[in-house]
Amino acid sequence: MSLSVRETGLHVLNMQTRMRFRYGIASLVAVPHLFVRLEADIDGAREVGLAADGLPPKWFTKYPATSFSDDLDEMLAVIRQACALTEEAPPADSVFAFWHRLHEQQEAWAAETGYPPLLWGFGVSLVERALIDAFCRSTGTPFARALCDDSLGIELGAIHPELAGFSPAELLPAEPQRSVIVRHTVGLSDPLTDEEIPAEERVDDGLPQSLAASIRSYGLTHFKILISGDAAADLTRLRQVASAVEEHVFGDYAFTLDGSEQYTEVEPFRQAWEAIRAEPTLHEFLDHLLFVEQPLRRDMALSPEAKAELRAWSDRPPLIIDESDGTLSSVVAALDGGYVGASFKNCKGVFGGIANACLLAKRRRGDPGGYYVQSSEDLASVGPVSMLQDLAVLASLGIEHSQRNGHHYFAGLSMFPADVQADVLAKHATLYRRHDRGYPVLDVREGRLDTGSVVAAPFGYGVELDTRRFTPLEQWTVESL
Repeated sequence: MSLSVRETGLHVLNMQTRMRFRYGIASLVAVPHLFVRLEADIDGAREVGLAADGLPPKWFTKYPATSFSDDLDEMLAVIRQACALTEEAPPADSVFAFWHRLHEQQEAWAAETGYPPLLWGFGVSLVERALIDAFCRSTGTPFARALCDDSLGIELGAIHPELAGFSPAELLPAEPQRSVIVRHTVGLSDPLTDEEIPAEERVDDGLPQSLAASIRSYGLTHFKILISGDAAADLTRLRQVASAVEEHVFGDYAFTLDGSEQYTEVEPFRQAWEAIRAEPTLHEFLDHLLFVEQPLRRDMALSPEAKAELRAWSDRPPLIIDESDGTLSSVVAALDGGYVGASFKNCKGVFGGIANACLLAKRRRGDPGGYYVQSSEDLASVGPVSMLQDLAVLASLGIEHSQRNGHHYFAGLSMFPADVQADVLAKHATLYRRHDRGYPVLDVREGRLDTGSVVAAPFGYGVELDTRRFTPLEQWTVESL
């Protein structure tokens, strides 16, 4: 195969949240949703590939002193650079080979700028997804099949040397999942019951706002609970969330905790965890905990000191990394340091996530009694492109539940033109339903999403979408939000 890229284009659609989403040190109320469009030559034929993501504040970097505008400038700089390198690149003989070369070139460029891996890798991931999309569309191949028939040209050993000689088909499920459990986000300021919503913050859009209402509406059984790093406040919050979950969920349930890098050292987190464990009203609730995500700040979570302390903490909870998962070798370092795995997000890279899934599968085979986790975490992603591509990958990796917060903090696909909404409803009739007010919303039933149409499409979305109808990036301003 010969793969090259003719040109790339960047376009923006502004999105407003239906209610404030507070996570870590940020509160999201509006966000630019960026589309990457590339025109590729695949064996002499032209094909268009798309990728998309919101550009959220204080996730790729968490510098309290910088403004959202500053953060956006950095995100756009790494995206533009990845696109420029893509347009300049000579042909490659596979999608994986093109991506691997781009990753190395972007890494070399970023070394001169000071941009951290999680940030500069974001630019690469958008191009990567658009390349995969173009390839799958050109061949009419669903992503899961391309993954397992080796047509993407994946060389696992180039990412994790211990996987040399293995193919994804040998380590991943033979078939993608046709449904995925929704793990519902409980943000730091999210109301737990309708009664506690202040009148001035009440949303009148026909969608559930409180945790209790969401459980009733969607039949939720899995939850992701954010904590703030204030041990006393977190203990109180957990009591309240536990009470709400136990009152409104009928049957079994599970939850994760997200530390959002709120701790700079292991010992304060350990003390906070011991206080949670000692709370009598939480004993039964903690039996349903799956793991704790990234409690330690990214610049020290994988330090020798932190790894030594975690290894010495024999009854630590299962811990995974997220924001510390910035390089292709981060998961290996995390497993060596006492963590049980890492999160998957398309924004951190598809091929890296595939390699991590294969690494964990191989480790499980060698250690059947061990606990290894690849979770799926959201970036407040919404359809019709970003979320569906993310679902296509996680379903192919066999990840059973996924944080899906885009549907909760945004009003479905109401921000898109009517013809786009109609196309999505027609193509994904079991993933979306028409809201009473006309626009598509995710059809979460018994806490699950039906991903049948997603895994059948070339790369998740499968609709025709000309992103050039949205605002060209060079004409967009942050003030327009």
